[in-house]
Amino acid sequence: MTETLPARTADLPAKWTPGEVEGDMYRRWVERGYFQADPSSDKPPFCIVIPPPNVTGSLHLGHAMDHTLIDVLTRRRRMQGYDALWLPGMDHAGIATQSVVERRMAAAGEPDRHAIGREAFVEKVWEWKAESGGSILGQMERLGDGVDWSRERFTLDEGLSRAVSTVFKRMYDDGLIYRAERLVNWSPALRSAISDIEVDHAEVEGELVSMRYGDGDASVVVATTRVETMLGDTAVAVHPGDERYAHLVGTEIEMPITGRKIPVVADDYVDPEFGSGAVKITPAHDPNDFELGKRHDLPMPTIMDETGTISGSGTRFDGMDRFEARRAIREELAAEGRIVAEKRPYLHSVGHCSRTGVPIEPRLSLQWFVRTEPLARAAGDAVRSGETVLHPKEQEKRFFDWVDNMHDWTISRQLWWGHRIPVWYGPDGEVVCVGPDEQPPSGEGWRQDSDVLDTWFSSGLWPFSTLGWPDETPDLRKYYPNSVLVTGYDILFFWVVRMMMFGTYAMGRSPFADVYLHGLIRDEHGKKMSKSKGNVIDPLDLMDTYGADALRFTIARGSNPGTDMSLSSDWVAASRNFTTKLWNITRFALAKGATADAPLPAEADRTDADRWILGRLAEVRSQTDALLDAYQFAKATEGLYHFAWDELADWYVELAKTQFTESSDSGTSTGADPATEAGTQAVLGHVLDALLRMLHPITPFVTEALWTALTGRETVVTAPWPTADGTGAPVDPAASARVTDAQKVITEVRRFRTEQGLPDRKSVAARLVGLSEAGLAAHERSLRFLNRLDEAGEDFSATATFEVATTGGPVTVELDTSGAIDVAAERARLGRDLAVAEKERDQADKKLNNPKFTEKAPAEVVDGIRSRHATALADIERIAARLAALPEA
Repeated sequence: MTETLPARTADLPAKWTPGEVEGDMYRRWVERGYFQADPSSDKPPFCIVIPPPNVTGSLHLGHAMDHTLIDVLTRRRRMQGYDALWLPGMDHAGIATQSVVERRMAAAGEPDRHAIGREAFVEKVWEWKAESGGSILGQMERLGDGVDWSRERFTLDEGLSRAVSTVFKRMYDDGLIYRAERLVNWSPALRSAISDIEVDHAEVEGELVSMRYGDGDASVVVATTRVETMLGDTAVAVHPGDERYAHLVGTEIEMPITGRKIPVVADDYVDPEFGSGAVKITPAHDPNDFELGKRHDLPMPTIMDETGTISGSGTRFDGMDRFEARRAIREELAAEGRIVAEKRPYLHSVGHCSRTGVPIEPRLSLQWFVRTEPLARAAGDAVRSGETVLHPKEQEKRFFDWVDNMHDWTISRQLWWGHRIPVWYGPDGEVVCVGPDEQPPSGEGWRQDSDVLDTWFSSGLWPFSTLGWPDETPDLRKYYPNSVLVTGYDILFFWVVRMMMFGTYAMGRSPFADVYLHGLIRDEHGKKMSKSKGNVIDPLDLMDTYGADALRFTIARGSNPGTDMSLSSDWVAASRNFTTKLWNITRFALAKGATADAPLPAEADRTDADRWILGRLAEVRSQTDALLDAYQFAKATEGLYHFAWDELADWYVELAKTQFTESSDSGTSTGADPATEAGTQAVLGHVLDALLRMLHPITPFVTEALWTALTGRETVVTAPWPTADGTGAPVDPAASARVTDAQKVITEVRRFRTEQGLPDRKSVAARLVGLSEAGLAAHERSLRFLNRLDEAGEDFSATATFEVATTGGPVTVELDTSGAIDVAAERARLGRDLAVAEKERDQADKKLNNPKFTEKAPAEVVDGIRSRHATALADIERIAARLAALPEA
């Protein structure tokens, strides 16, 4: 599409309406190729790969934070002359996607996946992906993500699938991938092993049952929250030093119900002070029991099938669901008199499958594993050597706790959607791993492993597989290693470490120079957002209401390294007010003829206000660069906010009004000369130009509209980032001090006017004494214009006088307020204020004169009352002085 850009001198619309322009503006950026990287260019590379959102997902606040911060970094580097690549893509999200499609099939009354078979089911998933998957990509456009859409990837596309097969084959051949029976997190609802990140732990009300094994002296009492697992017990363990059970160690004890005899073993794992000091051991259904079982070479029977149904126990409970069996076994134990105690309800933590909400089952299962020790060591060495730097540095402890103590990683999933494990089994027990360029074995009896790989396996290759690996592509040569990874600290282990493990293995180098770990977004009270609490905020709703820039600005302003941030719609509304302020500043500048093209006035011709704002601009530019280089997004954004609002809008624009030949408020002459006006136009345009460019990475849409209107150029997206050579001027301490003193005088006069109830537009005669001595003679026009102070005539008589301390000496302000104030109304107002202050004083006096209060109340409470008392006394004194200064009515 073609968009007509406003001419530099054209008036902007009266109001910024983001919803009407953001979509067209973004499409223009994409169509003109502003975000497209070019590996053949001689520009230095800057590369970030997007943390791939799930194909099932939609934009939530976590994505909005990730994407905003990445876009800030990428847009800035592009403006700084880098060949900037932000590579987009999606994760196939094995469990999530398969669950979505299975639910859709069930809702439609269709046969389940087992009935239609693997091939037909996978085809259905691809159909869903084509029709409904990836809606988040359009939502990324809403946020303004400056990604290179020409390089979009998907973890199941042909190139990434080839990368997965290649690395699996290499690791298998190197002995880093193996198959073994191990205890895993098992989801009976999904009939699959799941990773730790897919397990949510929640406190639930269950039961703690204590039951007796054996009889008489040859008996022990054990306790469990999962009575059904007793069917898989293969030992009872006690502490080696526990004399109560010394006579039983090495003997066998008879179990109830089954009548099986199991050994009593001694192990340091058992805490003799906890409970009875004896523990039932079920190696195939408890991770701690599994490790103990290996130490003592215990049998490990699995007594549940993949659906959580009791199976293979040889008891009447076979065929029962695990929860049904729990109740039935407890009842039978009670009938046999084996239950010693029951605690119900018993609050304890239970892992639940995050996708289905069903409790998981620790289960012994034959799975594929990655031998992580050498890979984790290499990832740790990358951080220790400084090859990869974590931001904030405090996250290093968590990082090393994981990589230095990592268990082997279960990578197989009993799903149908994903990368199928490239291993074939032959009729005579042969096992063959097949690479992507090899033909699988054929013939009768050969079959491929039915499992697929954990989604984290393919996403672990993301920093280099997306660039074309295993082929030596131009993208791979230029953009690997990536410049930085931006993601939440909560997936430091689950994703960041795994990418570093794969990168150091496959590429010989860590995939990142920097890793920036941001916190999570919580509600305005610091609480975690959840649908059940009703405090979830939808970023799409916020953008609909306030615009994308307002949401992005709020996120950037609240993002400190490694710490959580709170967010509410009110804060996004406040950021929308900031974009409105920028809009109004620029409209004023355009109306006054400001230009970014005119040269700055010679130093000798600059006013103090010019020197001050140019010096502040130089300082802010330097601070912004240093802070963004250190990933201090919140501090950088806060600095730009206060410069734009508190200094440029509140002060320079106000002071500049007196430097134009005509007032913007009244259309009357201010007494300025044309040369001063031209200089002010240039300074205002120069400062706005640089400010809008610095704000562009944070608020891309409004700055695009304003900068193109100010400069008449095509886009700010590819405009050069402000530099020391082209921005501002050296700080002039003397001019800055004079401006600060002028601000003090203006502020004190405004405060006096407010206290006296002088209407804003009411002019009063005034005499300003001591301006020359204070070095403020050149500021008299501003002091009078901004405070509506007329010259003192021959018949001037001061009715109010006050003094303002400045660095150059005191300035005395004398005003004639006669006729400007409704004395009766002002006395009535001040009388009401005095009554409130006296009531506050009396209430504080009453408490402070009460020993029971001062001696028993917390110190901070007493101090608070004392502070209120002091404030009330000061208010009474101030109001009384005002009343005394008023003329008689």
